[in-house]
Amino acid sequence: MTAPAGQHPRVLIAAFQGWSDAGDATTEVLQHLGELLDTEVLHVIGSEGYVDFQVHRPRLVIDEAGRRTLEWPDTRLYGRIERPGEPGAAAREDAGDEAATPEPERVHRIDGSPVTELFLLAGVEPARDWQNFADEIVELADVWAIDLVILLGSMFSDAPHSRPIVTTITSENPELRERCGAERSSYEGPAGISAVVDLALAEAGIPSISLWAQVPHYVHSTPSPKATLALLDKLEELLDVVIPRGELLVQANEWEANINRIAAADEEMSRYIRRLEESRDEALAAETSGDALAREFEKFLEGGSTGPEPGEPRPQDGTDDEQPR
Repeated sequence: MTAPAGQHPRVLIAAFQGWSDAGDATTEVLQHLGELLDTEVLHVIGSEGYVDFQVHRPRLVIDEAGRRTLEWPDTRLYGRIERPGEPGAAAREDAGDEAATPEPERVHRIDGSPVTELFLLAGVEPARDWQNFADEIVELADVWAIDLVILLGSMFSDAPHSRPIVTTITSENPELRERCGAERSSYEGPAGISAVVDLALAEAGIPSISLWAQVPHYVHSTPSPKATLALLDKLEELLDVVIPRGELLVQANEWEANINRIAAADEEMSRYIRRLEESRDEALAAETSGDALAREFEKFLEGGSTGPEPGEPRPQDGTDDEQPR
């Protein structure tokens, strides 16, 4: 993130309906953030030439004047703009108690200051001309002086609904991998538009992160608020901000409870979920044990081969100078 000293980085969060939006998790993240940030449309990438309208059809709507109009499945950049003359928060506070009205929940920093440097990019995965589409996004990031792009994704996986949703972070940028604990993706296989945009951003020198969540595949027909929450949790951590959750926690609990009720009436489904839970728990235990072993080995290397610390038992077979292999 390359924001000037003393300024917060300008961050673009992007998500696309379709292949990389299992359980509607990523588009729900953008919808939730858009309401909290009080954003407006800043730019539109037209759908003509990119989107298959037989897959993503335009919608007929009636506007405020009662006219029928079409809403096209365009890709829209959202952000918040403070116009000259608009009363700021300080001005509203100075207006006195009479004029004071309850402030809606907003994304804010730990100190309570509002977040105004977040931009959202929402659209559908194009059917064609992906490289040109990615180039348009790179140009947008350049025009709006974006310091970091976060690409959201969610995929169906052998994940039990009753366990925490697993999220992964990858980046092509070494500095971001070091700073955010991300890894460099080793995935090979079919790719979505997010991967094309990610590589285009890397080639243009614009730092980016890919944040993905795993969604239980056996509940593919309904939105997954629990996965949306997991993505918001990770975004909050990455951006060092506070994101109000609204009704999402209640919705996630209801989602899980509904699946539990369905599974309770279906023995085969219950057995399948138990197998997934056991597999997840075993993997977590192995990962935890591996991390603990790695930490102990690092301590050994840092401390040299000087033998046990005072108070620790010494080996009983006379091989106290043996090195790990």
